[in-house]
Amino acid sequence: MSLRFIVSAALALIAGSAYAEGPAAAISYTRDIQPIFTEKCVACHACYDSACQLNLGSAEGAARGASKMPVYDGERSQAAPTTRLFYDAFGKQAWQQKGFYSVLDAQGSQAALMARMLELGHNAPLQASAKLPDEIALGLNRANMCATPAEFNAYAGAHPKEGMPLAVTGLTDQQYQTLQRWLASGAPIDEQGLAPSAREALQIQQWENLFNQPGARESLVARWLFEHLYLAHIYFQNGEPGHFFQWVRSRTPSGQPIDLIATRRPNDDPGTRVYYRLWPVQGVIVHKTHITYPFSAAKMARIKQLFYAGDWQVTALPGYGPGRRANPFETFEAIPARARYQFMLDNAEYFVRTFIRGPVCRGQIATDVIRDNFWTLFQDPDHDLYITDARYRGQATPLLAMPGQNDDVGSVLGVWLSYRDRRNRYEALRRDSYADLPPPGWSTLWAGNDNALLSIFRHFDSASVTKGLIGEVPQTMWLFDYPLLERTYYQLAVNFDVFGNVAHQAQTRLYFDLIRNGAEQNFLRLMPADSREDFLDDWYQNSGKLKMWLDYEAIDDDKPTGLHLDEKHPKRDFARQLLTRYAALNANPDPINRCSGAYCSRDGIEPALQDAEQALSRVTSRPAAGLKVIEQLPEATMLLVETASGRHQVYSLLRNRAHSNVAFLLGEAYRYQPGLDTLTVYPGVLSSYPNFMFALKAREVPEFVAELEQVTDAAGFEKIVDHWGVRRSHPQFWQYFHDLSQYLRETTPVEEGVLDMNRYENL
Repeated sequence: MSLRFIVSAALALIAGSAYAEGPAAAISYTRDIQPIFTEKCVACHACYDSACQLNLGSAEGAARGASKMPVYDGERSQAAPTTRLFYDAFGKQAWQQKGFYSVLDAQGSQAALMARMLELGHNAPLQASAKLPDEIALGLNRANMCATPAEFNAYAGAHPKEGMPLAVTGLTDQQYQTLQRWLASGAPIDEQGLAPSAREALQIQQWENLFNQPGARESLVARWLFEHLYLAHIYFQNGEPGHFFQWVRSRTPSGQPIDLIATRRPNDDPGTRVYYRLWPVQGVIVHKTHITYPFSAAKMARIKQLFYAGDWQVTALPGYGPGRRANPFETFEAIPARARYQFMLDNAEYFVRTFIRGPVCRGQIATDVIRDNFWTLFQDPDHDLYITDARYRGQATPLLAMPGQNDDVGSVLGVWLSYRDRRNRYEALRRDSYADLPPPGWSTLWAGNDNALLSIFRHFDSASVTKGLIGEVPQTMWLFDYPLLERTYYQLAVNFDVFGNVAHQAQTRLYFDLIRNGAEQNFLRLMPADSREDFLDDWYQNSGKLKMWLDYEAIDDDKPTGLHLDEKHPKRDFARQLLTRYAALNANPDPINRCSGAYCSRDGIEPALQDAEQALSRVTSRPAAGLKVIEQLPEATMLLVETASGRHQVYSLLRNRAHSNVAFLLGEAYRYQPGLDTLTVYPGVLSSYPNFMFALKAREVPEFVAELEQVTDAAGFEKIVDHWGVRRSHPQFWQYFHDLSQYLRETTPVEEGVLDMNRYENL
């Protein structure tokens, strides 16, 4: 049975909710309850890493309840049923048929499960600003207990200090009383779905008209565009603040209620005629899934110019299925490759975010095969053989298929080896074909807009992407051409199924290792020929040499580069010239981490902050062997520096972990080189998952830095935490935590979203 509903009324149709009568009716879910959830609960209860899949970002999520089924399971032999909120079911009854149980309903004489969990937390308040007891397990390794209403008493007996909110400063008395009154009255819900404004509705109609034009050529372009934008939180020119929309496939055309086609992947067979529709993103916006994309008249004109200006034709529309998913280059080969690549380049930050930061929300196995910090560059279309040479494109396309479509556990090794060998034949073709071209120079790099230069930071089991070149010159750099960028997007976003089994996930992540290696090899063509093997020896130390021999195609260490670089330090010289040549495109100049003179702070900020940044620059680009405090710091620390005006300037203090190589999915600890860890300090929020916060006055920053420099052990670091740290038990924890989102609202309002505290540490 299909899901037929009008989005603007969707959230009002939750089965089983009844409006209360009497005094408690004065409590409004929209006005009184959701704001409490947003302030105190959503930081842990959003996305797939919501504890027990309890998502409190909307009334639909609250009414859906909890589930014992884990989303993240790298060992399951069968794919799990998908449980995507607002997608796979709607209404409490439908979700309960999928194994969810209510946290809002009273159980006979027993109060609702949420009421009892809140009472447990309220009756065991934390000692203010103290470190939490060790017996409270925290972080992503915490067991997924998921007590049902019948199991609550046993849970409370075993975990008397682990009520809700878990291990953090709790609700105010007023918030607690409001929630308990609401739950006691039957948890009535009055929330209505977000609806577009009149101005937005007009633009929605224009975009849906574009995507649903008749004709084979138009249908193929629309399918390609949908598969590349289905994750986007789209915002309109002159749209309402906080309004975002996303593309879905519907059985019904524009003007009718959306009848959602809910397939496991966006490129699975819809089984019927498809209409591409825009519907509002419902619920609280959380930063970790908020990948924004702008729509405007100029964007529409650009799409028409790229895809419809030529006279290319489609003789037959491709079908669906595993083969089509495995090789989008064949599926969409009728669309000019230049149009496809240029569209991705125009908003390259969006595409890299989909597979680096993306909405999977947990990815330590995937992030195991990338460095902790690197820069990403892109090959200019005019210098990309896949774009310019039809013969080469014809040879390369069959070799660009990707694994992960066959999830038969018994065939994993054979499937993997066949795809690895196919990829290596492509790398050999690429190497030999590019060797016949003039040596690559600066014109090889795309420089069309400020998406051309990106910085990636890995924070163990998450990662972030930011425009501009941030941090010290990294150990590695990536150079994407079109075949590499498109494969990365399809492998890690379109084709990746977080609910998939071990075979699917292993093949996907193994291929990501090959993608990283390909991006590194592309970059090395810019380095002097006689330096390339030395770079590879540095990047693939110890066991990495075995991986190079087993899985990677040999690099071109003969053909010269067209760049004039310092022979002793070519990568450093390349970075220097890159920063100079593309200064106008570099969205985030970085004097703190790359101080080249006496002044190591940004221009145009108040003197107290200049002094603070000058002090912070002392801890950057120094290895942990000489700055012992790095050993004590978590992955992503936020510094909230208060200025004289009372405003907070936020800095991200990122720990860059060093490894002998990142060529394997498992055993990372054996390749870790802690003495080589460094810190990056940068203004802004560079992680969706803060691990800790320090709050201090701008005038205190020099003292804070001096204390960091003196730390030699955990006891010394704990004194700094006692002085400036914002522990989970800090009375103003939530105020500081949401100050980070407030900073985003003030500096980049489109990017604002509630941050995640599942990884907040007990320092």
